[in-house]
Amino acid sequence: MKIVITGATGFVGTRLVEKLNAEGHQILVFTRNPERARRVFPASAFPNLEIAAYTPIQSGDWQQKVAGCDAVVNLAGEPISERWSPEHKKAILESRQLGTRKIVEAIAQAEPKPKVLVNASAIGYYGTSETATFDEHSPPGNDFLAQVCQAWEAEASKVKEAGVRLVILRFGIVLGNGGALARMIPPFKLFAGGPIGSGRQWFSWIHRDDLVNLISEALKRPEIEGTFNATAPNPVRMSQLSQTLGEVIHRPSWLPVPDFALELLLGEGSKVVLEGQQVLPKATEAIGFQYRYPTLKSALVDIISQM
Repeated sequence: MKIVITGATGFVGTRLVEKLNAEGHQILVFTRNPERARRVFPASAFPNLEIAAYTPIQSGDWQQKVAGCDAVVNLAGEPISERWSPEHKKAILESRQLGTRKIVEAIAQAEPKPKVLVNASAIGYYGTSETATFDEHSPPGNDFLAQVCQAWEAEASKVKEAGVRLVILRFGIVLGNGGALARMIPPFKLFAGGPIGSGRQWFSWIHRDDLVNLISEALKRPEIEGTFNATAPNPVRMSQLSQTLGEVIHRPSWLPVPDFALELLLGEGSKVVLEGQQVLPKATEAIGFQYRYPTLKSALVDIISQM
């Protein structure tokens, strides 16, 4: 297959490109920073990879390159794990809403068209709760991230008007060598680790390799269509995450990180971690997806062994 990928140099995108490259697929990376992409994906290791500059929220000549490709994976979006100033909130929304609009525009114009768009979303769609359980049929929340996800998914859904199969994956917190886990481990190693906030909030997670495998299956299996939670089937409370992480790296996990410390760092963005949500991947399991890391301990043991 020839596959277009946006967000290819990110935490999930790099692992996806590595997998698809190893399988012999042709990859077209759309990036705002071609020089960085060339460093991440050197030609010697990625002989079937092409890098093209693009402006995610603007139409341009880059859109013509989608013609003749078999699939598009849209992972692009400004990071949410930063302080949410008004400017950053605008960038979070626009990078997803307008960025997806321009990708869909390119697909609609393409001849021949790609057969499938796999579009990222997030479990922030459901809002936060300490008590509720959410699956793919649950209604959306009404906070900022829920509104972003609804706008994001609405833009992606327009690709169906062009007769293109759509798979929306609502990402949980992705665990791997880097990302969120990289920020959590240093305090534990200094014997200062522990639950963030109350410890009662839910933490719905997925191992990065399981997420990449799910994206790969969505590309290759034409019967997969619709919206799926990209989370492991066993979400945990924050206190259990801390306890398990402490066990795996042989460190205590009793020193909690107070709410105000995270609020100082992330402002409004701290809500994602301090409130959380329990999300179950019912539709994902229904298509027969097999998790390599269904439990938190199995995931952490694998990740820590690679660090």
